[in-house]
Amino acid sequence: MSKYEFAKKFTRAYGKKAKHHLYLFFKWSGIAIITGLVVGGLSTLFAYFMNIVTSYRESNDFIILFLPLAGVVTVFLYNLFKYKNDKGTNLVLSTIHAQSNIPFRMAPLIFIATILTHMFGGSAGREGAALQFGGSLGNQLGRWLHLDDADTRVVIMCGMSAAFSALFGTPMAAALFSMEVVSVGVMYYAALVPCVFSSLIATHIAQFVGIKETNFAVVDFPELTILNSVETVALALLCAVLSIVFIILLHKTGDIFRKYLPNPYVRISLSAIVIVGLTFLIGTRDYNGAGMAVIERAVEGQAVPYAFLLKMIFTVLTIEAGFRGGEIVPSFFIGATFGCTFGQLIGFSPSVCAAVGLIAVFCGVTNCPITSMLISFELFGAGGIPYFMLAVAVSYFMSGYYGLYHDQKIVYSKYKARFLNRKAR
Repeated sequence: MSKYEFAKKFTRAYGKKAKHHLYLFFKWSGIAIITGLVVGGLSTLFAYFMNIVTSYRESNDFIILFLPLAGVVTVFLYNLFKYKNDKGTNLVLSTIHAQSNIPFRMAPLIFIATILTHMFGGSAGREGAALQFGGSLGNQLGRWLHLDDADTRVVIMCGMSAAFSALFGTPMAAALFSMEVVSVGVMYYAALVPCVFSSLIATHIAQFVGIKETNFAVVDFPELTILNSVETVALALLCAVLSIVFIILLHKTGDIFRKYLPNPYVRISLSAIVIVGLTFLIGTRDYNGAGMAVIERAVEGQAVPYAFLLKMIFTVLTIEAGFRGGEIVPSFFIGATFGCTFGQLIGFSPSVCAAVGLIAVFCGVTNCPITSMLISFELFGAGGIPYFMLAVAVSYFMSGYYGLYHDQKIVYSKYKARFLNRKAR
């Protein structure tokens, strides 16, 4: 075979593959841009409303008295749209596993219900709304674009990334989180390009409108020594235990509520009354809403010793009674305040311990070590990477197979190189 014939054959064979790869690249780039613009824009609107209602609640303490009414309205809305058995974020994950389908009505419902929760003082985060909102919109976009089931699942992950990124301003973590949270041990790398593109676009939309990204300033990360390595490992061990306790409290309380208070109106009303009573008894609004101000203070080295326990109680009562929101920001709160308290007790920087605790509990409840590393970098900068590496590794290992989301699949064992394929506890 002559050199010319060989070159021609080589060009024909690999040129065809290159064309196909280019086609896929431009296809997913276009879909990611559309998803980033649509989901990012609507999520930015959601973040804008969240900021407004949070500011209003913080300026008007009396509004928490209407939390029971907000709960009744939430249940009424979900019943009105015939969405009684709401699985929340679990539904999004099971849809990616091709086990169910996300109805489009989830998007406006979670939008309104989360606004109600935060406006009237329920203890919840925003990311649950982001994942459900983004997943629902992504699913609908997949249908409008006439994509097959496999491609639609990728668009759902794009929507999750875009919504998470717009709300938190952490595009790297947002891009990976939607890919990593679905199946522990297996990443959906086919979604990497579209998730990265949609995440970055959503972040820029939010920044253009003036939505501030989430980040914290840690005063100083000292050089990692044997002593503070041991202290970091000890903190991560305790955070892994704390994450398990938080997950068990959430799931068991939900089971108890549904068994002894089967009427959703009664359940959410009674829980709201307890939250209102506890708020006035404690005498502070620190445990209502997401609690970002408390997290900031903890990272600055200030936290009351029992703050993490109270946040767990408030969040469990809020989420498991039927209010909408999310558990991840409360896990930030729990980890940061616990870490700060740990640092105060052992005499190691409470600021550093708060940052490490925040990331360790996040990793423990989500089973997402790669996302945890990326979000630590985006929230706290590169100075604490050695600490976060230790904390993430230990927390992931010691948190077992517990997880916030029952439909999260543990594909590979955390302890042996073997196939497991089970759902999180």
